[in-house]
Amino acid sequence: MHGGRASSPPQKPTRKPQSAGQAWIDGARDRPAARRLVAWGALVTVAACAQAWCLAALLAGAISGAVANVAPWAGAYLGLAVLRAAVGVITGRDAAAIGAGARRRLRSGVLAQMFAAGPDALRHRPAGAIATLAVDMVEQLDGLYARWTPAAALALVSPAIVLAALAWADLGAVPIVAGAGLLVPAGMALAGIGAAAASRQQFAAMARLQVRFLDRLQGIATIVLAGRAADEAVRLRQAADELASRTLRVLRVAFLSSVALDGAAALALILLAWRYAQRPTPAPVAIFALLLAVEFFAPLRSFAAAYQDRLAASTAVDAFDQSPAPVAAPALPPPRTVMAHGVTIAFDRVGFTWVPGGAPALHDLSFRVAPGDTLVLVGPSGAGKSTVIELLLGFVRPTEGRVTINGADLAAIVPSALAELTSWIGQRPMLFAGTIEDNVRFGRPDATPEALAAALRAAGVTAFADQLPAGLATPIGEGGYGLSGGQAQRVAIARAYLRDAPLLLLDEPTAHLDPSTEADVFASLARLAIGRTVILASHSAAAHRFAGRRLDLLPAAVRGAA
Repeated sequence: MHGGRASSPPQKPTRKPQSAGQAWIDGARDRPAARRLVAWGALVTVAACAQAWCLAALLAGAISGAVANVAPWAGAYLGLAVLRAAVGVITGRDAAAIGAGARRRLRSGVLAQMFAAGPDALRHRPAGAIATLAVDMVEQLDGLYARWTPAAALALVSPAIVLAALAWADLGAVPIVAGAGLLVPAGMALAGIGAAAASRQQFAAMARLQVRFLDRLQGIATIVLAGRAADEAVRLRQAADELASRTLRVLRVAFLSSVALDGAAALALILLAWRYAQRPTPAPVAIFALLLAVEFFAPLRSFAAAYQDRLAASTAVDAFDQSPAPVAAPALPPPRTVMAHGVTIAFDRVGFTWVPGGAPALHDLSFRVAPGDTLVLVGPSGAGKSTVIELLLGFVRPTEGRVTINGADLAAIVPSALAELTSWIGQRPMLFAGTIEDNVRFGRPDATPEALAAALRAAGVTAFADQLPAGLATPIGEGGYGLSGGQAQRVAIARAYLRDAPLLLLDEPTAHLDPSTEADVFASLARLAIGRTVILASHSAAAHRFAGRRLDLLPAAVRGAA
């Protein structure tokens, strides 16, 4: 028996793991619909080949003077033209629907990823960059689904159909046309090397322009008061000029690809003409072969035109890979809901650190708030008051310990159930462009007029809205533009009244108000707090208006020194 070492079976090459961005883009594809487009395209190619034969017969008859044979071929030609036009309308409509559906699914995925990541993951990203990713970058992918996906398949299927028809008429012409066709991908590959880099640079320039424009627009008051308006206008013009230059570079590379395709088509026609000049060939066959040579390059032309859409998709993959990832969650029990008749909040030795390795924002924090009770978190800035609120909102998760609502781990509660439980009023209320009534109804769109009127009276909105020319129909700008700070906060309180959630979270709700307005707002909040579980984070002296237990929090530096 021969000894030896057993040989291990050959290892299969490992595939490169798919990135998150590529997974999103691939997941948005509608493959059955794309296959239908390819089938329609193949039918158009077959009809084009038949139409080419009809035209060849017509031209040959006209050359030979056989007018009697023209009518049947003309009728067939027109019938095929109508068929191609009808299929073109169907494919155009289907392609638009495929692109719209894919963009809708992709945008939903992007927004869901952002919502899952939470506000903290988005704070370090400019608003313009987020808008570019969720709006412009997704729109740029329309051509990937509507044009590139079917064009890439038809670039293989349609030329094969044309070559089969050409082989039926003149087998010797097949190598000429096929050989010229092979020059197209070679030329596109050379052009594509520069096109990919040019496309990435164009998207980067577009993102820089959008980020700069939106940020400067938001800070226009600071720019004007600092006397930097002219400087910022120059920088915006430079960013716009850079985008124009990058766009023209992409177009130049695209024209190179078109030149390669036109050159290959011209070469095929020249070689076929030379072939038929050297040997006698029936006129219908020669004309048919020349027409098929043109038809052979039609799907390749569509492929080259859609190649820019493929480059845009590759740039989008990089952008989506850099999108905020959701906070990793530890293993938890199955999701559950909680009863909303009364809310008990408990922190059990909770710790949280915003930056790994940094000073903890919270350390070994424990407390319990019974249903209907109020807990006032007091302490200087940096003590962790807002962190407690963000933990309860589910935006971040504790690095140690547990947060429970009615005994259920907060991280295991179904997000929709947590949203139903909670009303939140922050330092600066988020008001949307629209009317005052629209902003109040945002908390509960299906509220009855009676419930709306009660919320408006309780929050004190009626007192100032009745003095406005349009009353509740008065339009306000984004962020509450047109209202004072106190009025905007009252709209937010009315929204919370209308929502009628059993848990009320207040994060420095009077931080930017004058003492008189602050007292009025606290009075409205005290009425709103009746019968609810309330956690108020504030360092204002007026917070004593809330009857409840106080919890003093210390900043991380003070805790470390202690």
